[in-house]
Order: sequence, then C-alpha cells, then structure tokens
Amino acid sequence: MIRNILQVAAACALLAGCATSQAVFAPAASDTARETREPVTILISIDGFRPDYLDRGITPNLSALAASGIYADMRSSFPTKTFPNHWTLVTGKTPDNHGIVGNSMEDIARPGQRFTMANKDPFWWDQAEPIWITAEKQGVRTATMFWPGSEVEMDGTRPSDWWPFSQALSNDRRVNAVADWMRRPAATRPQLITLYFDTVDTAGHFYGPAPSEKLHAAISAVDKNIGSLTKQIAALDQPVNFVITSDHGMAETHPDRVIYLDNILPRDKYRLVVDGNYAGIEPLADDMSMVNAAFLKPHDNMECWGKADIPDRLQYGKNARVPSIICLPTTGWVVYQDKPEWMTGIGGGHGYNHLHPDMIAFFLASGPDIAGNGKIETFDNVDIYSLIAHLVSVKPNPSDGDISPFKQALKP
Repeated sequence: MIRNILQVAAACALLAGCATSQAVFAPAASDTARETREPVTILISIDGFRPDYLDRGITPNLSALAASGIYADMRSSFPTKTFPNHWTLVTGKTPDNHGIVGNSMEDIARPGQRFTMANKDPFWWDQAEPIWITAEKQGVRTATMFWPGSEVEMDGTRPSDWWPFSQALSNDRRVNAVADWMRRPAATRPQLITLYFDTVDTAGHFYGPAPSEKLHAAISAVDKNIGSLTKQIAALDQPVNFVITSDHGMAETHPDRVIYLDNILPRDKYRLVVDGNYAGIEPLADDMSMVNAAFLKPHDNMECWGKADIPDRLQYGKNARVPSIICLPTTGWVVYQDKPEWMTGIGGGHGYNHLHPDMIAFFLASGPDIAGNGKIETFDNVDIYSLIAHLVSVKPNPSDGDISPFKQALKP
C-alpha cells in the first residue's frame, strides 16, 4: 500500500512538472463511445526484448498482436546500446549519421564534457530530427510516455505531451497515462504516441537471457501491461496501429569472461570513454603512438581498430564523436579496467556486433492499416522510421532506411 501511494505521488509530481498540455481533462469513455475515430499509431519499445522471448509461451498478448499483423527479427545498429538504437528508430539514421554514437560519448566541440543518458542538452541531439518533432511541425499531435531524447526541445518544438523519464514510474502507470490520452476529444488526442518499458532489459542484465523465473516474470508482466493497454483502448472503439520493437538483443555474460584493460596499458596512459560490452579509448595527448602500439595488435577475445579502420560492416567511425580507438570483445565477453562489483554470476549484456544473433532485436506491427501477413524477412532498424511516418501521414526527412520491408503488409 505504501509503495502504491508513493507511485501515485511520484506520478503526480511528474505531471505537475511537465511543460505540456496535460491540464486538458479527458471526457468519460461514454462521452466518446459514438465518435468515429481515426487510427492513431503507438510506437512501443520493450528494451532488451529478444525475438525468441516470443516463443517461450508467456506472451499471449504480444503473440496475438503478432498473429494478427506482421512480426520479424530486426537488425540493430552498432553499437547495440539503448540510446543509439532508440534514436535510430525515430530518426531512421545509423548512429554514425544521427550523432548519438553511444550511451557515453565526447565531442571535441565541448572539451571536458561527456554525454550521459541523463543529458537533455539539444547540442548532443540535434544532428537528426526525431519523428515527433517532424510530425509536430507538420501539424500532427504527438505524445511521448518516455523515449530517449523525448525530453529535448529542438528548434523550439517538443511533443505536445511528454513526461520526464523516471524508472520509478510503474509500467501500469505508464500504460494508464497513454490510455488517458486516448480518452481525450479529437482536438487534443495524440495521433502518434511513444511508450517505453525498461524492465525486461533490467531483468536480462541481472539474470541473463536464458529461461529463468525472474526473467520470465519481467517478460510476462510487460505482456500483461500491453494487454491492459489494448483492452482500455478497445473499450473506446479507438483504432490503433501498434508498432512494437526492441532496441537490441541480450547475450549471456559471466565474471570469468572479463578482459582487463590494465593488462594492455596502464590506465594513466589513456582516457576511457566507454567500457563494458565494447570500449572507446582516447589518448591523453596528441601523440597516439603509445596507445596505438598497445591496443592495435592482436588480443585474445577482443579486436581493436583506429576509427578510420573500423570494418564497414559496423557502419561506424565517420562521426567525430566516435572515440579514436574502438575495442570490440567477442560476444559474451566484457572489457573493463576493474570488474564491476555487481558482476558476481551469470548476467546479460549488449553493445556487441549488431550482426551477431544474440544482438538481433524484435519487431511486430498490428492494426487497421497492417495486413496479417505473419513473419516477414529480417530487416534493419533504420526502416522503422519510414513505417511510422507512413502510418501517421508525415512526410519523412531523408534517412538511411526505407519502407520496402513493409510494403506488402500495408493496406491501401
């Protein structure tokens, strides 16, 4: 009971602090029951949801949506991290081209500063425009119940409704907020909504991607959340095109599979930009010779490149924010200066080669504008942007993807 009260209080505080139009009061469902409603599009991210999670018999709601529409394995972008791939999904560009090249990164234009996942400064985000900004500029109302970058004001524009991210805000409350948006009159009802769930990714990190009671509990809970959302919206006779994705997969990690950077070069000889499932390294001075000599040679269970020599298959290295040296461990291995205290047993991680099977992401789409074509061919996540733009009738900006993977499933 106390926890529920705290959650409600936290949600109210968030609501009060948002610079949005959330003061609009929704009419009761009975007031809108006879309204003829145009379809809306809800883009949902289940962070860290692997495609094989759908095959474990614990996702009846997601499975029903997949059966009524289309679903697929989806290739993530490198690095297979949360912020780069979420920004790819809503801009249609690879990290090299949209500028969010990692969860942690630096920029020579901001010496001494480092981007982290809490950063809302438009400087870091404005190399590409997300779909909600493009939509708002074209008169399409949007709302974001969390998404990396959704709190950033760009060119004086934000989503019409947005909530600042709080991991403490329960998935139930997130779902109910989206349902409440759907209860609004047509003039203030969003036509494009994003919704984000982080709990499956968290469970995957702690317990690994193999079947386990705790991971399956997280998967089942999110499936029930999606079931709750579909039921609430169906009660309103609101047609919805659901596009449900993940940002990356999950690979099993183990404390015995750690590469220690101190065994390669003393830590006072370079600056570590990012570590974990891949490493980004900068020299402490302009002279790269010592750092290159240490890292750009063969290593057990890891390969390192200067940014100009990163393999083309990764589509990474052109952006100025990419570190001078990238080290990519074998999938399932991690690279650190010190083993994290939390790494005591089998867990999960991502950030590896986006073409590795464990890093493949999940996709489904279902709704009035989607034919029930079943499983479609694997495609790249840069294509999601074009699908969303089509569904909400927005003219998209140039991107690295296109709508071709979905053409046979789109109703006229």
